Amino acid sequence: MGVFLIVGLGNPGETYQNTRHNIGFDVVDSIATRLQAEWKTDRFGWIAKGKYKSRSVMLLKPNTYMNKSGEALRFWVNSEKILASEELMVITDDLALPLGQLRIRPKGGAGGHNGLSDIERALGHQNYPRLRFGIDRRFKTGQQSDYVLGKWNAEEVALVQPSIERASEGVLLWVFQGLARAMNSANAVPPSAPENKLDQ
Repeated sequence: MGVFLIVGLGNPGETYQNTRHNIGFDVVDSIATRLQAEWKTDRFGWIAKGKYKSRSVMLLKPNTYMNKSGEALRFWVNSEKILASEELMVITDDLALPLGQLRIRPKGGAGGHNGLSDIERALGHQNYPRLRFGIDRRFKTGQQSDYVLGKWNAEEVALVQPSIERASEGVLLWVFQGLARAMNSANAVPPSAPENKLDQ
């Protein structure tokens, strides 16, 4: 195995900090803390490098904005000669999952997510592992953009923070013991989330 590239999707800038759409950034920040890895500005974003049980890990937070995530990811996949099906993990928000629920999958479609769609376009395939972090669908029709770009409320934070830690643990389990073990651990159903409020 070479370098494991872990990419958290989000938008750069203070405006987007602590928003639902930036949960990928939050998870890789948590992983960087666990690895005592320091963030540095580099090509197409911020990079942090560290070791986990002798495995080399590279974390990436693209600065290209969500809709152009593929540009940053493709550069680093090519630069580090990453095998996308085995050495790449993308972390993103997911409206289809209850708040705080995690789903690791070896491959799959974008599911309407603009960041994943751009990555698929950049790589030319869907065969890369991803961790989807549930942010729920608690908004009315026509308010999706405001919802995903909105900040967590106090009720949500109580579930989100433990799930960030579970996500970090799951990704590092993938690095050391493989995808099957990571899926068994991270995909377990978390404690009950607040009642969903679907589109009305």
